[in-house]
Amino acid sequence: MARVSTPLDVDALRSRLVGPYASVDFTPSTPSTNADLVRAAADGAPDRTVLIAGEQTAGQGRRGRSWVSPPGSGLYVSVLFRPAGVEPARLPWLTLIAGLSLVRVAAWLGVDAALKWPNDLLLGPERRKGAGVLAEASGGAVVVGVGLNVAPLPADVVPGPGGLVPTSLADEGAAEQDLTAIAERLLLHLAEAELGWRESGGDPRPTGLLDQYREHCSTLGQRVRVELSGGVELVGTGQDVAVDGMLVVRADDGADHSVSAGDVVHLRAV
Repeated sequence: MARVSTPLDVDALRSRLVGPYASVDFTPSTPSTNADLVRAAADGAPDRTVLIAGEQTAGQGRRGRSWVSPPGSGLYVSVLFRPAGVEPARLPWLTLIAGLSLVRVAAWLGVDAALKWPNDLLLGPERRKGAGVLAEASGGAVVVGVGLNVAPLPADVVPGPGGLVPTSLADEGAAEQDLTAIAERLLLHLAEAELGWRESGGDPRPTGLLDQYREHCSTLGQRVRVELSGGVELVGTGQDVAVDGMLVVRADDGADHSVSAGDVVHLRAV
């Protein structure tokens, strides 16, 4: 697998990001940055602790799936947030805010991007998966992990759940592959958006986050199949993203259903 054109400069990141963040740490290899920060949260790690890994040997996706994180090919980062004053029901917005931050990074690199609710970044005209987000609650903290493919992927890479074909920023024509610059830009966008959301008590409307997410969410207006717990499936059209971050799906019988969690598959027209 190809590597990014420039390796991560951790000292440069610390000099630019400590302030918006409490700390920025790096580990060459770990099973999972999210798991590391969940443990750190239990030990009292402060709000806005950042951990970046050179590789993850057991990276996690939603529902316990693996996320391949080979060395030198992408950005693997987790952030511990302690959003005091935000009701638990609004915490799922942290996943959506991370997705919006990824869209902004892609736009900065000249790559067309969209979001698939709740946690996938889709890149290029074919809407292939370039990144995933996983948020995990730990007491009063939430750990938000991002896995972003940066370097070109091998030709034999296999589709993920729902048939999404993986891609990378480089494969979609990104203007550069400077991992330090990409990490800095992502984390600054995330810090700014999360702070505004937190200061609004977790309400995404005053800062425009709700409108921005709706604008970039390709699930809206899309024919979808939502795989819910217990083997239940909901088929319909993505209708809206609500204030609480839930996806509203209009079923074929015309009834609207609010979905808080589930695997969403975009169905192709036949």
